[in-house]
Amino acid sequence: MDLLQHLVTIFAENGYVAVFIALMICGAGLPLPEDITLVAGGVIAGLGYANVHAMFALAMFGVLLGDCAIFLLGHHYGSRILQWRFVARILTPARYAKVQEKFHRYGNRVLFIARFLPGMRTTIYLTAGMTHRVSFLRFLLLDGTAALISVPFWVYLGYLGADNHEWLATWVRRGQASLWILVGILLLILLISWWRHRRRSDCAQD
Repeated sequence: MDLLQHLVTIFAENGYVAVFIALMICGAGLPLPEDITLVAGGVIAGLGYANVHAMFALAMFGVLLGDCAIFLLGHHYGSRILQWRFVARILTPARYAKVQEKFHRYGNRVLFIARFLPGMRTTIYLTAGMTHRVSFLRFLLLDGTAALISVPFWVYLGYLGADNHEWLATWVRRGQASLWILVGILLLILLISWWRHRRRSDCAQD
């Protein structure tokens, strides 16, 4: 939580611009956790330094811009990007092989799953762009849908826990597991809705 407190201090002093810059750093694959950054943005909103809904909108824009930049870099430069020293540190041969295995196992759905895999996001987005596995619009749709789950979760969690550090610390630790539960619930709701719609259609045909 030391990092969270440090980010809260910086964000409170510098506002939305600092949050946006931090999210660009996260998107570039540098060692700054995106989830903690989003929580810190929510905390300063809870403390009155920003509007929480504006923070959510800014966070969505920043997250998607960073993700798209990584994807498009890979798409434009292809395998040549692996020769860049900075990229070589992020996308090691071991990580590249691991990402390829995930694409083989899950297909393009891994782009949705990547949003909930903090240590793999940048490498997955780079690989997707490099290998031309998916169009930019499809990437944006999958990543954007996942971001609509994760970004508000972290921002509003920080907002609600701004004055209760112990509660916030507990839920930040539980965060990833809670996100997977939330994703499961949403998928279940969608599955039930689809099943009911199909059942009504079958009944109407009868």
